[in-house]
Amino acid sequence: MSLAEPATATEAPLRARWLGRVRFGDAHALQRALFRGTTDSYLLLMEHHPVYTVGLRGALDHLRVPAAELGADVVATDRGGDVTWHGPGQLVGYPIVSTTESPRDHVRSVEQLVIDACAGLGLPGLGRIEGSPGVWADPDGRRPRKICAIGVRRSRGRTMHGFALNVDPDLSWFDRIVPCGIDDKGVTSLAAEGITVAMRGVVDAVIEAGAERWGDGGVERVDVSWERESSTGMPVATRKPEWLRVKVDLGTGYRQVKSTMRSLKLVTVCEEAGCPNIYECWRDGTATFMINGEQCTRACGFCQVDTSRPMPVDPAEPERLAEAVADMGLAHAVITAVARDDLPDGGAEGFAESIRAVRRRCPGTAVEVLIPDCKGDPESLQIIFEARPDVLNHNLETVARLQRHVRPSASYARSLSVLARAAAAGLVTKSGLILGLGETDDEVLAAMADLQRVGVSILTLGQYLRPSADHLPVDRWWTPEEFDRMAEAGRALGFAHVEASPLTRSSYHARQAAAGAIPAPG
Repeated sequence: MSLAEPATATEAPLRARWLGRVRFGDAHALQRALFRGTTDSYLLLMEHHPVYTVGLRGALDHLRVPAAELGADVVATDRGGDVTWHGPGQLVGYPIVSTTESPRDHVRSVEQLVIDACAGLGLPGLGRIEGSPGVWADPDGRRPRKICAIGVRRSRGRTMHGFALNVDPDLSWFDRIVPCGIDDKGVTSLAAEGITVAMRGVVDAVIEAGAERWGDGGVERVDVSWERESSTGMPVATRKPEWLRVKVDLGTGYRQVKSTMRSLKLVTVCEEAGCPNIYECWRDGTATFMINGEQCTRACGFCQVDTSRPMPVDPAEPERLAEAVADMGLAHAVITAVARDDLPDGGAEGFAESIRAVRRRCPGTAVEVLIPDCKGDPESLQIIFEARPDVLNHNLETVARLQRHVRPSASYARSLSVLARAAAAGLVTKSGLILGLGETDDEVLAAMADLQRVGVSILTLGQYLRPSADHLPVDRWWTPEEFDRMAEAGRALGFAHVEASPLTRSSYHARQAAAGAIPAPG
């Protein structure tokens, strides 16, 4: 898909995504969003952290050792099949596609995809065993061995879940269970069958086979980086183009906001992150409050916020924040926070308390929160969701390939899963990308599509500005015209509102953006 010619619904490609290592719960939330929220075809490929999953026909007595001694979580899931293991060295694939096939025929299609991919890798002769879904080595011989488990769900013509192909895992994990409920056959892997191949080669083969089945509109492939990206770009002293120069305005509005923040001992991300729009926003009497302290536990390569050891959370902060909102007469308050991985809930309770405090003091004020990922913990996220912010923002920040380089403590899949969970909870969701870190147009469009398909309503796109020589370099300046074209592409994808310009930041024009996305009462 190009900027000039966005794909139509009938031309939508197979969106193939290599997502790296992803926790099962994050993958499941992402799957459910794509399963329910779009007709696009996706092929999600990843490894999981060690986990045992139990399908709808699974039996806990197929655990050979007590659950506490398995060394991994046991998770019940909504796929077919029995109990199996997922973990490093195993390629898990989730085809989320629309199909007229019966569940049985779809299972056979997924099996055939794996058989074809493995044949292309140099392992022919794989096949099926009647009554035992999956892909088997020596299926008709005296020693059949399962190399790939299959478990799918099909409803209303859409599919989710899929296959788990053993590339080179530690097969001893399977000794602790009755794999797939079959106790008279073995388990194997590509490596155990003599095929030495890197995971990337297996992903290539699977995507090629997937394109044959579901890629009538072509394939849009996006990979989380397989290796560390190098930092190249413009020197820190490179002169900014005219459209990025901001006029300093220390007028009455600016001074009043600053006075309010200081008197109530509050912190703003406007100052901490060096936002270029601070003079415009503060002149208009708006600011983005930053809670849970000033020190972040992460060190993202683009961010100016301090990363020293954080101080304890101030329990009185929510009430002071609400007082500031009342003093400033805000119709729309934006609250963000540093990442607090040192706290059990990742700082979630601070958001919930701040939302409740503003609602008590200013019941007519809309509240928008810009949250960290809380490590993807569902219980922590639920604390925020139950406080019912009017808008929940979590930034994807950059494209899949650059995630590890730009924000090494975060994850592309985890961020999408946070947004998917929020949308599933009935919240208006928002996310943003910073451009100029080395991404391509097609990568940005793919990220935009992923955000919209998991339920994001509001999108922000802005230019990255390097805070210092210690931060990531700027790769290039995106022009205002390019931002305009990206905004047009975003609207074509279905976003309710797109805010895109060189100086756009997460909370820039937040009230206007929310007005176009928050449903009217009733």
